[in-house]
Amino acid sequence: MISEKIERINELARKSRTPEGLTEAELVEQALLRKEYIADWKASLASQLDNTYIVDAQGNKRKLEKKK
Repeated sequence: MISEKIERINELARKSRTPEGLTEAELVEQALLRKEYIADWKASLASQLDNTYIVDAQGNKRKLEKKK
């Protein structure tokens, strides 16, 4: 996610804590940006786990298995 979008998420979060709050359009924008951020975060974590190996006591490397 590009830094401008993260900056916008933070800006909307700060504004939501003010007495004036967010407009309906800003609430929708905030929800969409949050969903996009979470999707990017999950994809990044999945990629990291796909490249993670476990080394057992004998020194054998094996990939992490996906939970069913």
